[in-house]
Amino acid sequence: MALFICFLSLLLFSSATACDRCLYQSKAAYFSKANALSSGACGYGSLALGLSGGHLAAGVSSLYKDGAGCGACFQIRCNNSTLCSSKGTSVTITDINHNNQTGFVLSTRAFMAMANHGMGQHILKLGTVEVEYKRIPCEYKNQNLAVRVEESSQKPNYLAIKLLYQGGQTEIVAIDVAQVGSSNWNFMKRNHGAVWDTSRAPNGALQFRFVVTSGYDGKWIWAKTVLPVDWKSGVVYDSGVQINEIAKEGCFHCDYSFW
Repeated sequence: MALFICFLSLLLFSSATACDRCLYQSKAAYFSKANALSSGACGYGSLALGLSGGHLAAGVSSLYKDGAGCGACFQIRCNNSTLCSSKGTSVTITDINHNNQTGFVLSTRAFMAMANHGMGQHILKLGTVEVEYKRIPCEYKNQNLAVRVEESSQKPNYLAIKLLYQGGQTEIVAIDVAQVGSSNWNFMKRNHGAVWDTSRAPNGALQFRFVVTSGYDGKWIWAKTVLPVDWKSGVVYDSGVQINEIAKEGCFHCDYSFW
């Protein structure tokens, strides 16, 4: 019963924030060095560069969502039609933006990608631009959700993992771990960003189950065999499952038109 109530609460929280695809207005600036974002609060490190080709972003707390927003994808364009294209660019959240003067701080590559051909240096000179944005599904073709064992993990009890290639328009809000073949699940907690840990890791090969929300929808996704008996720190393991749910919107007065 307690588990059901907890899961129901997660769904209600998801319902309350189910307007991700609406169009919003904000401002965006940029970091001159991409590693300022790849080494950000989500904990991706250099692996962030493989998420969206270096089109990275730090989002304000309402987008970072205490780490649940890590890996979320957004389509963003600047409102200066003279300098900027109508297509804009897509970015992946890899850090939190503590400066409330702008909604996003982009990598230089992402910032310049909003510009018309040959206008990249001109948009850089502005430093900050007015933008409009919306959340979009992340697409990792032929790529399952991956679990990276962090270097801080210490057998036999402490396990820290990082989630990579989380597709769709989703958020992972809870993780349980158990020995393969066992129904004795132990919950993991979010350490920071995309990193989860537990000091009660079971022995043997490990399976995971994830509570995944997408707008109003929420469900368990079960990865039956992920870490082998001899799992090692620093190694990325294929979960064998793909996450590609698309959020169902539940907000009113939402402008779905973008361009």
